[in-house]
Formats: sequence, C-alpha cells, structure tokens
Amino acid sequence: MSEQTVMPEQAQSAEQEIRGLIERSRAAQAQIENYTQEQVDTLIRAMVWATSRPGVAEEIARFTVEETQLGNYDGKYLKIHRKTRATLMDIIDDKSVGIIEELPERNIIKIAKPMGVIGALCPSTNPEATPVIKAISAVKGRNSIILAPHPRAKRTNKMICDLMRDALEQFGAPADLVIGIEEPSLETTNELMRQCDRVLATGGGAMVTAAYSSGTPALGVGVGNAVITVDETADLDDAAEKIRISKTLDLAASCSSDNSVLLVEAIYDEMMEKLLHQGGYLVDEEEKERLKNTIWHDGHLNTAIVAQPAEKLAAMAAIELPEGKEFFIVPETGFGPDFPFSGEKLSVVMALYRVKDIDDAIYHTNAIQAYQGQGHSCGIYSNSDENIMKLANITRTSRVMVNQPQSASNSGNLWNGMRQTFSLGCGSWGGNGTNNNITWRDLINETWVSKPLETPKKLLTDEELFGPVMEKLK
Repeated sequence: MSEQTVMPEQAQSAEQEIRGLIERSRAAQAQIENYTQEQVDTLIRAMVWATSRPGVAEEIARFTVEETQLGNYDGKYLKIHRKTRATLMDIIDDKSVGIIEELPERNIIKIAKPMGVIGALCPSTNPEATPVIKAISAVKGRNSIILAPHPRAKRTNKMICDLMRDALEQFGAPADLVIGIEEPSLETTNELMRQCDRVLATGGGAMVTAAYSSGTPALGVGVGNAVITVDETADLDDAAEKIRISKTLDLAASCSSDNSVLLVEAIYDEMMEKLLHQGGYLVDEEEKERLKNTIWHDGHLNTAIVAQPAEKLAAMAAIELPEGKEFFIVPETGFGPDFPFSGEKLSVVMALYRVKDIDDAIYHTNAIQAYQGQGHSCGIYSNSDENIMKLANITRTSRVMVNQPQSASNSGNLWNGMRQTFSLGCGSWGGNGTNNNITWRDLINETWVSKPLETPKKLLTDEELFGPVMEKLK
C-alpha cells in the first residue's frame, strides 16, 4: 500500500499511536539528559550484555531464523553475539558527554548535546543485531529511541527490545529509552519519521527515500552491490577463501555481500579453480537463464530467494547442485538492466567477470555501480599499493576493503579500524547525506565554543594571496 492510498482513519490512528510513543520516549530521554559519562556507558554495557549473553544470544539467533526464514543460525549468532560486542568495544571509550573535542589551534571547544528521540527503521535481513547497535548508539548520545521493525521481524524486535528495556530498568533508567513498535505498518512508520527528532533508516531504497522525504532530518543508506577485484599480485588462496566467507555469511542477507567479482586475465583460470574448490558452482548458459528467471520476476527481485541456502535456490531453478557447493558463480560480460546479474541479488549468487588489468577492473567497477551500488563499497585483493590506491582514487565509493571479506568487514570488524555499524552512508553518489559508517557521533548535536585567538590572524597582502592569478586577471 502506498502512502497515497492510506485511509484517513488509518493515518489518524497511526498519528495518535505514535504521538503516545513519542511522549513516553521524550519523557524517558529527559531523565537521562544530564547523565554522566559513567552512567551512560553503564547503560549501554547492560543493553549489550542483556541481548548477547550466553544462552540468550543462541535463543535470539534461533528465533530470528524461525520468524524471518532468512539467513541461517550461524550468521545470526555471529551478529548478535560478536557484532554487538565489537560495536560496544568500538564506542565504550568514546567521550560523548560534555566536552568531546578541543581544537587548540583554533581555540574551539565542542560540547555534545542529545538530539532527543531517534526514530530507527530496521530491516528484516539483520533484525537481530541492528536494534541493539542502533539503540546503544542512541543512548550513548543520551537520546531515546523508537524502533520500527519490518513486519517480518516484529516478534524478534519485541524480544530484543524487551531484553534491553529490562536491563535499563535494573540499572535505574527508564525502560522507555527503548521502545519497539509491536505492530508495524506503513502508517506507523511514516508517522514515526514525521514526529521524531532524527530518522535513522536502514533498509530498502523505498524506505530510505521515504525517510529523506519525511521532513525530519534523516540518515539513510544506499544500495549495496559490492564489486570485488582480484589482481595478479593477490594471494589467491586467501582471496578465494575470503570471497566464500563473504558470499555465504548469513546466506548473503547483507547488502555488502560480494555481488560481482572481477578477475584479471593473468590469474582468471587459476582463481576460478580456487573458487570452485571453496564451494562455488559454475552455472552453464541454460542454468544461468533458469537462475535469472528464478531470482527476478517482472524485473523485480523475487523475495522468496533472499538469503536462502544454495540447495533451495537450486531446487527453485531446477539445477542439480553437487554436494558441497555453497554459492553460484555466474559468468557475466555486461552491466545494467539488460544484465540483471550485475545488480544486487541478496542471495548466494555471484557474477564473475574476466577483465584485462586493474584499469579494466576500475572501468567495470564504475560501470556496474553506476547501475546499482554507487557510493557504497568495493573491495580488492592485491599486494600492490599502486593498484589499491588507483582503484580507491578513481571509483565512486565510500569504502575500499583491502584483502578482507567484504560483508564481514566494511561495517567494521576486529581486524580493521572501520567504525562498527550496520548503517553505511554512501555520500552523494548513493543519495545520502554522509559517507560515514554511522555511529553515535551522527546522533548528537554539537555546541561549538569559540574564543578569540591568542594571536589574531593577519590578512595576507594581495600579492601573497592572489599572486599566481593577478597577472592573468588584470
């Protein structure tokens, strides 16, 4: 149902429901407005422990798969048990109360202030860790948060919110710092975006567009469609293993999963063998056509294939999948709407391209992501700093992951310095207001205190300031 078709009574009911939640959330936020850093950090430690502690993490992982029928237990468990811990580690030592930054050379002091009520939209593909990560990011900035889940994950969201709410109360904070919408709908989500103080939207393109159109300051994400290059200097065994890890993690529920892999000609055959050894299945032309007709219906992604095991996808496409094969390799040559495999697939299906060299790889990366995924991320397996930096400089991307499994790395992991998040800004390339890995720092207001410089700056003479251009512009 589109926003235009919402009945007046439905809209009115949603408006009243959300107004009530906002009032509760705002009252809770006011109670922690003046919390100390220690108090804030105690709360976020408690929220993560409540949802990721032994026994609970396993239960959440099982329940999430049962409810959503997306991904697998191992992937969900890694996210709720490990990703939430890593995110807490990433922010726990950050100063988010009082003075958070000083610039002595400019005599400027920055003071953190809460935004108020954060309205967070959560996808069905990562519904286990996303609410926790968004909630601790909000509370780190002394905000409250209202979480609007995808209807397919509403019970998972309630389970997680209830655990965090109980933890907050046990440490003397109001439970309403975290509120989950228990019966999500288009109407309630739209209303939440209109009434909150900041929208944090993770999900599909329509959701993000609605967030930016809500009239409320919003942070959204762009389309994924990661493109990965393997050049002639790469450790091929390492690259093949990490591509498999990235492609199969949580059955490719993440938009960061390797959607296209570009192999330079010099290592193409050898690398292909290694991908096959890692569990890849190379489809022939007939199988490619059947797979295409299974993944897309009338030009739209078939939701039934999202984050499903290779065996199920094979059965749907009438492909006899040999034992031990975990993902599909689809040879491709083009990009754009006439070549749908060049786009985001949210499945254990990878397009494979043969390219001449790093320059050709860069050309293909830009062309593929001009169709889908521009601004999000790409990766490269290489031991050539020249090739790495050339790719980084010429592609329109916010992240270049080097010799790392893409889907496990670009949102932050223990082996890199990226900020931990599940919300990846894609800059103007992806229609977003930021390139950041979005964290608590994006959920605060800052007051800049500016004092006079000890020694005022002296305006340069015309010759000093304009010298190189003065002669030409007489």
